[in-house]
Amino acid sequence: MTHVYEGKTKSVYKLDDGNYLLKFKDDVTGADGKFDPGSNTVELSIEGMGRGGLRITEYFFKKIEAAGIPTHFINADIDRAELTVKPATVFGKGLEVICRFRAVGSFMRRYGEYAKEGQKLDAFVEVTLKDDDRGDPPITNDALDMLGLLTYEEYDILKSLTQKISRLIKQELEKKGAELYDIKLEFGRVNGEITLIDEISAGNMRVYKNGKIVEPLDLVGLILG
Repeated sequence: MTHVYEGKTKSVYKLDDGNYLLKFKDDVTGADGKFDPGSNTVELSIEGMGRGGLRITEYFFKKIEAAGIPTHFINADIDRAELTVKPATVFGKGLEVICRFRAVGSFMRRYGEYAKEGQKLDAFVEVTLKDDDRGDPPITNDALDMLGLLTYEEYDILKSLTQKISRLIKQELEKKGAELYDIKLEFGRVNGEITLIDEISAGNMRVYKNGKIVEPLDLVGLILG
């Protein structure tokens, strides 16, 4: 096993069989000491968050695969907070795909002149570059094509998969009396097919219940309890 990358919330290792192992940390992204899935900095650590995030990831990956959507999931070891996945090739140095059902976070920072906080959005999809130095800038489908990251046809697949996955998760949360406001996903190519990768955890979505944001560990209990 070879260490290949140290991320904000996970350590990544290449296994001898060619697959990869993701070691989940208790760290979460935030700003001003508060949890924020859209932040590029890690400002707090929540004991049990690594295992909790992995439990949610396993739960949703299995549901997504059952719906016929490909993921890189192989298996999970909850006690060790480890996820084994198929090797994937990312687009450029990586893309983040956000699906929004409510206007919050960076959407309001950009479009607040025209939008109201919390207004409904119809599974609005936007793509950003994974580039901390430049603040993860949004990128259009024209630019993705011109820069050789995604063709127009691949972008349509990416958008469709994002909306299907996000709506599936939204419906699951509605069963718990909660509402998904937005979620951040990542994709790559596995054997040439556009595939959901990385994780789906409390650290990359905003969920509200009774008008208040559900904190990460509370979200684990809400979904799996």
